[in-house]
Amino acid sequence: MLPRSDPLGRPVFRRRRATASAPIGALLLVVSLAGGGCTPSAPPTTDGSSVPPASDPLVVYCSHDQLFSEPILARFTRKTGIAVRVRHDTEATKSLGLVNRLIREKSSRVCDVFWNNQVLGTTDLLTHDLLAEYKGSGWRRIPEVFKDPDGRWCGFAARLRVWIVNTEKLPATVESVERAVTARDLSRMAVARPLFGTTLTHYCLLWHADNGRTLRAQHVDRRRRGLIEVPGNATVKNLVARGTCDLGWTDTDDFFVGLDDGHPVGMLPIRLADGRTICMPNSVSIVKGTQRLSAARRLVDFLLSAETELALARSPSRQVPLGEIDEESLPAEVRRLRPWVADGAHLEELRTSRAACLAWLRTEYAR
Repeated sequence: MLPRSDPLGRPVFRRRRATASAPIGALLLVVSLAGGGCTPSAPPTTDGSSVPPASDPLVVYCSHDQLFSEPILARFTRKTGIAVRVRHDTEATKSLGLVNRLIREKSSRVCDVFWNNQVLGTTDLLTHDLLAEYKGSGWRRIPEVFKDPDGRWCGFAARLRVWIVNTEKLPATVESVERAVTARDLSRMAVARPLFGTTLTHYCLLWHADNGRTLRAQHVDRRRRGLIEVPGNATVKNLVARGTCDLGWTDTDDFFVGLDDGHPVGMLPIRLADGRTICMPNSVSIVKGTQRLSAARRLVDFLLSAETELALARSPSRQVPLGEIDEESLPAEVRRLRPWVADGAHLEELRTSRAACLAWLRTEYAR
């Protein structure tokens, strides 16, 4: 039997989707080589804080999906013997919830390493002086555009914002998408509410272009024409994949879930007015003041390694490596995305725009 073809004309062999072994939420998960047990209490220090015993696990706040992050952290523990305790965020608030938690905990820090599923939000922590400088082997292999020059955060394994199109309703072409977006009725287009996650990053980039003037006008106009707004990108994918909507905004990882499930979906990169794409790396940072600095640095170097980027590229999410890597080792679908990543807009400039855009959005959605 010949392999089926995807909506873009490429042969696709069916992939078996992994299933999460536990619900995603604010659950504390311990990734360890050994069994559980009680951890001895830490002795107090002169400033009233506690120095953790050497046996204490490394505490990681992680907004990347547990389905994809848990195997990576388990591999780190197997290689190093360093136990990791992970706090995941909820689907509703995504990385914003963990960013706010880190700010609240500034005076009594719990987290050692922050693995964010994007950059925006991580850069907010710079204002609060929460991130330690570290320029290790992982930081050195990542291009300048995707990292803080002082080593306080570093990007890796990117996703992109894309149009997802139901190819039984529309061709997956720039022309057909433009016609659909300019039509009088937008009730066949879906987007996630932009208060959280990657849609917030998307909105902040649009805001940044002209201090929100064009974005605010477009936002009002699209809602007036019946734009469908839903809780998250996965819901957008579901609506388009099932044909309830013709097209929408989502991320590449959600698109590939729809494709792997056999739905008639195609994608195009979302491009800004200047032609740039919206590339969203994961980011990793060490929380300043950690008592597990050596272990934290080892985890950062591991996450920024070619090994981890390749593992995420080969996962169902098909995330795109940012550092140097053997192109032939990448799935063809990921190689196709590499030029889109190279066109990505700079996100580190958005700190001021993010605050202004988020304040406006909270007013809009409070009505």
